[in-house]
Amino acid sequence: MSKRINVAENGLHLVFEVTEGGDVRLLHFGTGPLRGETIKDGQLPGFRLMELQLTGEDRAEYHGRTHRASYPGLRMAYEGHTDFVNDLGRKLEIGLKDPVTGLLAVQHFQFYNGIQTVRSWSVLKNAGDSTVGVEYVSSFALTGLDKEGDQDRDVKMELSIAHNGWQSELQWRTYKLPELGMSHVIDRGSKRVSYSNTGSWSAAEHIPMAVLENKEAGTSLFWQIEHNGSWHWEIIEQVDLLTVLISGPTEHDNHWWKRLQPGEEFVSVPVAVGAVQGGFEQAIADLTAYRRRIRRENEDNSKLRVIFNDYMNCLWGDPTTAKLLPLIDAAADVGCEYFCIDAGWYAPGEWWDGVGEWLPSAERFPEGIKYVLDYIRGKGMIPGLWLELEVMGINSKKLADTDNGWFFMRHGERVKDRSRYQLDYRNPAVIAHANEVIRRLVEDYGVGYIKMDYNINGGIGTETGADSFGDGLLQHNRAYLGWLDAIFERYPDLVIENCSSGGMRMDYAMLSRHSIQSTSDQEDYVNYAAIAASSPAALTPEQSAIWSYPLREGDDEEVVFNMVNALLLRVHQSGHLAELSPRRRELVKEALDYYKTIRTDIPEAVPFWPIGLPTQQADWISFGLRRDNRIYLAVWRIAGETSEIKLPLGGLVNQELDVKRAYPHENDSEVSWHSEEGYLAVRMPKIRTARLFELSVQKI
Repeated sequence: MSKRINVAENGLHLVFEVTEGGDVRLLHFGTGPLRGETIKDGQLPGFRLMELQLTGEDRAEYHGRTHRASYPGLRMAYEGHTDFVNDLGRKLEIGLKDPVTGLLAVQHFQFYNGIQTVRSWSVLKNAGDSTVGVEYVSSFALTGLDKEGDQDRDVKMELSIAHNGWQSELQWRTYKLPELGMSHVIDRGSKRVSYSNTGSWSAAEHIPMAVLENKEAGTSLFWQIEHNGSWHWEIIEQVDLLTVLISGPTEHDNHWWKRLQPGEEFVSVPVAVGAVQGGFEQAIADLTAYRRRIRRENEDNSKLRVIFNDYMNCLWGDPTTAKLLPLIDAAADVGCEYFCIDAGWYAPGEWWDGVGEWLPSAERFPEGIKYVLDYIRGKGMIPGLWLELEVMGINSKKLADTDNGWFFMRHGERVKDRSRYQLDYRNPAVIAHANEVIRRLVEDYGVGYIKMDYNINGGIGTETGADSFGDGLLQHNRAYLGWLDAIFERYPDLVIENCSSGGMRMDYAMLSRHSIQSTSDQEDYVNYAAIAASSPAALTPEQSAIWSYPLREGDDEEVVFNMVNALLLRVHQSGHLAELSPRRRELVKEALDYYKTIRTDIPEAVPFWPIGLPTQQADWISFGLRRDNRIYLAVWRIAGETSEIKLPLGGLVNQELDVKRAYPHENDSEVSWHSEEGYLAVRMPKIRTARLFELSVQKI
């Protein structure tokens, strides 16, 4: 006789079934109770709690490249469960055992009070007498994604994916499954809709997350993989239903394989999974709350100080005392609060392949770099420096102090990428080196801000001390996070920006530690608008650092456009401020002054997109933040002949709104609120212009 474990927590409903034979099935994960008629008896074997593939074990069914029907996953038997409450919320742990190998597994579900998102992961322990090889283990597995509703999944299911690339980050697209090649033809196909990352840029091609909406049922399932290296997820077909399998690296997809010795444990990569009643915006609202909950406590995400960085469309990695002093003066005049000296401070001339010592260049700073850092402090700003502490240039002087154990190795050779070697953070000598660099910058130089860049991809991993290249990479990824945790414990007020050639490592393994994320190295401010407006779907608004870089040769509208890009997020100011005309510099100051009046709302606000997620091909872009009765709305007119747009504001039909043209204060835009239809009409006469509006809902 089977038994069921029913969990109702924070608006989520989970149903597990334990069969008479000991199989454990996750029958339901959603926003309402399970309706029995949605699952047919013949479909029940396709509902599993975990997929697990060991080397030498069989596979069942015609599976193609999918990870379904794995062994010993199919024979893992129920060993008991615990259900308790910890500081975060409710915690459910379900134990499994393989009767053949003796392998034990525990599937963890951590709930968070008041949030419809759980963190899920699995722990394997070899309790047998023989070594086993792990090829795949799911961190979360769910069948029946499409079981609610009568329409065919080809019609009702929509998948939203954030494509990513250098200077082209956060390209959200929404697909029907047939558009991705998965049409509903048979009950179980070999086709999968799969997304993977292999390497140390976790977001090299895609942000590790997705939103799957059931348009008929009016619900959405969403997930993010919280890992700073290789990962994989796939949607597959089995028992005439859709299944999602989410994991860290795998052997077939990411060159990962793990030998588990008797008594040894392996912990899978954690993933966050949630469900909401509603669509994409409701999913992101809950995920935003979850991201804020799991993040390291820090004052940077509440104070949102304005950063000036001298790199983008400014000094381009060629700082000197003479170039910096007028910029420091100008940055202070407009109200910046951090001033970060970017790349090049550590070497004369060309520096790319010589990095590694992180000692200041005497040629660039004849009086010493401390003179410039003290000058920054004297202007009331906190000084910052750029680092790339995970690499060492192939011509670095520091190489004399190293050996092969410092670096990623494959086939007996050091791994090179873009004339740099990848440091291995499992090595205590590497940790000691990194610790000393941070100590010197913070304690000797008085630095309070570090832009931590990462401009290479270490590839599939390293063979040193590892069962596979991917195993070496995973160990390194986790060692780096451990080092980062220790640095923040030692220097809790230090702000370290997460940058990887822009947004190439935009994941919540990193962002649960870092308070701020570089979103892009996009050099064209017009192209940046879509990136900026899309970013709050991938990270919290207060962590999203957006460049604003008024150009020497620009006009007033170019300044305004640049500033609107950043004003609802985290201002990352740059540009040749000292060389702007007084009028254009005053527009920068006006924007920053306004930002300081609204930035206390940003860490509590929820994002929305009145005309849908932006694309680089759009004529108009709009993105807003809501907090209580206040709405901040950015609007960009990029191109096209139409000078007016209607912006639907859901839920505000027949509400009275006060509408303010917030920035710039003087502008030629026209705006009107149409309460009966629930839309804001905005007219902007010129292309390549942007405006920021502030709306207040009047209480009746």
